[in-house]
Amino acid sequence: MQNMVRRVLRHTFSLLNVDYVQLGKKWNYSGVMSPYYRLYYIDAGFGEIVSTGIVHQLEAGYLYLIPSFTPCDLRCSSFLSQYFIQFFEESTDGVSLFADNRSIYKVPVTQLDIMNFNRLLQINPGRGINRSDNPRIYEKKIYYEEYQELNNRQGLADYFETHAIILQLVSRFLTADIFKPKKFRNMPCKIHHALSYILMNLDRKITVTMLAEQANQNVDHFSRLFQLHLGARPIDYIITKKVERAQYLIVTTQMTFTEIAAATGFESVSYFSRIFKKITGTSPSVYRAKIEEVN
Repeated sequence: MQNMVRRVLRHTFSLLNVDYVQLGKKWNYSGVMSPYYRLYYIDAGFGEIVSTGIVHQLEAGYLYLIPSFTPCDLRCSSFLSQYFIQFFEESTDGVSLFADNRSIYKVPVTQLDIMNFNRLLQINPGRGINRSDNPRIYEKKIYYEEYQELNNRQGLADYFETHAIILQLVSRFLTADIFKPKKFRNMPCKIHHALSYILMNLDRKITVTMLAEQANQNVDHFSRLFQLHLGARPIDYIITKKVERAQYLIVTTQMTFTEIAAATGFESVSYFSRIFKKITGTSPSVYRAKIEEVN
């Protein structure tokens, strides 16, 4: 039971938006890749989510989950009615719950799910996007900060209930037949400390030698222990987290690539661009253009 509690508390979620909307042909956007989760309940109409070449039909009576940083196109040819939630994820080790499972998920809706959506709307009034349903318009850092401030002002009971409902809805996609996580291991505190240091210092140069010295271990032993629990070498993990931070900054700000390179601890823009393309398969400029592409 103690291990189960640790597993649940490794991942927390904070609400960005929740609303009920009716959409038409204008809901037609390409190259959407958000730093937050999207969860839909479709109650009428039809639409599509296209991700990695696979078309997922949006049908009434189903829930759909799009994990953060999952590339997709959103389409509606006529009419689509949906409840939706958008929320951020935080984890104690910096590893997303769906890090190895970034795809589109679909499960039949239950009466409890519908009650949960309605309850979220009740205790979080005025949390819709309001300005536009266009990701290019509302995916700006100022909007994120505004809604995070609303979370901070929320009463403790409503805040806890909101988080509990999001956890319950996410759990619908974590059954053994849908979700395939890596085998869970209890992580040593020295590895936890290294992860915390990495995530708090992404704007600096971080070396494996530095992390090993902080853990009072030799580099080889530390690297083996790190890979055992994270499934990646320390240097690969560091680079991946820097690129993920860069993706977040590209999506949510208008920072130049020079500024983003500095904010993620890369020595030069050229080196940043080379590593970014190696990890994502595309250059920072193409990535930004794809994000902002709107039909």
